Amino acid sequence: MNRAILSDAVQAYLKAHATQDPRSFALKASPFPEVTASELAQQLASRQKCKDKLPTWHKTEGLYYPPSLNLEQTSSEVTAQYKSNLVSGKHLVDITGGFGIDAHYFSQQMDQVTHCERDALLSEMAQHNGAILERNNIEFKAQNGLDWLTEQQSTLDWIYVDPSRRSDRKGKVFLLEDCQPDVIENLELFFLKSDHILIKTAPLLDLEQGLKSLAQVSEIHIVAIKNEVKELLWSLEKGYAGNPKIIAVNLLPEKGMQKTQIPWDAEATTQSLYSVPQQYLYEPNASLMKSGAFKWIGGNFELNKLAQHSHLYTSDSLKIFPGRRFEIAGKFEYNKATMKTLGIAKANISTRNFPLDVATLRKKHKIKDGGQHYLFFTQDQTGKKWVLVCQKA
Repeated sequence: MNRAILSDAVQAYLKAHATQDPRSFALKASPFPEVTASELAQQLASRQKCKDKLPTWHKTEGLYYPPSLNLEQTSSEVTAQYKSNLVSGKHLVDITGGFGIDAHYFSQQMDQVTHCERDALLSEMAQHNGAILERNNIEFKAQNGLDWLTEQQSTLDWIYVDPSRRSDRKGKVFLLEDCQPDVIENLELFFLKSDHILIKTAPLLDLEQGLKSLAQVSEIHIVAIKNEVKELLWSLEKGYAGNPKIIAVNLLPEKGMQKTQIPWDAEATTQSLYSVPQQYLYEPNASLMKSGAFKWIGGNFELNKLAQHSHLYTSDSLKIFPGRRFEIAGKFEYNKATMKTLGIAKANISTRNFPLDVATLRKKHKIKDGGQHYLFFTQDQTGKKWVLVCQKA
């Protein structure tokens, strides 16, 4: 860590060029003998990446930023805040500390947090930033978190693990056995040291596959931001033998959140009711879609499903729903004559369980993107193809 970067002169220079293309810095000589042009470019690029993902870090002066690669896997502020509310107690260890975003928010809920990071340089950066941000109850350890955990004689309230999803052999990975550290291999150690473990995984991981690999899972949190699933959080409780709960969360900054709790066995005990499109149409948010509880959604919100594989729902009266809601202004059997009669030249198009994709439909029917119309192309349970002309409800 080049502490010359933290000098007032360098920090003022970076602030003055905050919106400049970092690549231009790498192409010209640095005005500072102790700081290279590439170091300036890296600091500027990483700071810019933090603007939306880590606004507190972006607006705080005097912080030291890691390479962009380290920022890719780190939690965003909104997801870190969410997961911090899942823990409580005296002592939590983050055995894969990284840039320290999760540890920062965990420290607001726990009496003490230990941040373990085997990359000594990244650990030093996190420690420096922790001091600037006044997180005085975080202890920083530049060592492998598994080694630190093995050495502990006392038990902990929580262990948090965010395994690296990069493999030297396979590139980007998401299966638990391919990530480092291997949480499956180390579950016995984790439960020896704590009764509560929180594991963050990639959103690509299949829920059923994750349950088969892990043990004593009490909750699975599917966390989305603005309808994009960002991470899965697996809460493990020693001795837990019941069905896990699925919590599907869609975080909407400045608007709150959509949060739906689903019993794991609910899908197996629910039957779908089907109908042709009625007055209103519902599209589940991304976290709810990831849950796979498609029959339960209809039963819980008193909605009919259009078809088994359409994952669109309908009703005659407007319901509260965690997703997009539309009023159906027109419903038509899809064919060439219908599309010509509609004469819609601009619309937002979605397809569900339909043989043609959006690009093909736009080209075939000469429909530009945007406007006030929402067109859904789908099928009902009988295989009949529909085009639904909708407006937001």
